[in-house]
Amino acid sequence: MADKKEKTIDARGLSCPQPVIMTRNAIKGMEGGNVKVLVDTMTQVYNVSRSAEKLGWGAEYSEAEGEFQISLKK
Repeated sequence: MADKKEKTIDARGLSCPQPVIMTRNAIKGMEGGNVKVLVDTMTQVYNVSRSAEKLGWGAEYSEAEGEFQISLKK
């Protein structure tokens, strides 16, 4: 049975496509929930968000001190 919960993925310091792959693996099989993804660049924000949205997840992001947090919800 698929689970619904909260997860945090720390992909800071990694280059693409690693943050996208980590996010897809984490949300695969999740029925829904909240996932926070931490990344370093706006390009990663765009790529992770677009990938998650293709799987039916909503994506929003915030920036603080040069780091980005993407909030995924389903």
